[in-house]
Amino acid sequence: MGLGAWWHWVVVLIVVLVIFGGKGKIPALMGDFAKGINAFKKGIKSESETPQDTTAAKADEKIVDRS
Repeated sequence: MGLGAWWHWVVVLIVVLVIFGGKGKIPALMGDFAKGINAFKKGIKSESETPQDTTAAKADEKIVDRS
């Protein structure tokens, strides 16, 4: 087995370049991740603020007074 095949080293090199290549890639990735989590939390919070029981309102709309 030894040190592995040549393609193992290619995969390791690609991973190292993605992680350490260029300025600020990891902080940019973490910032995008945090923005996504915050958007998700806001969506959950705004969804819980809306009324949950809309079936009663729809049933009231179907009742028609024919007098």
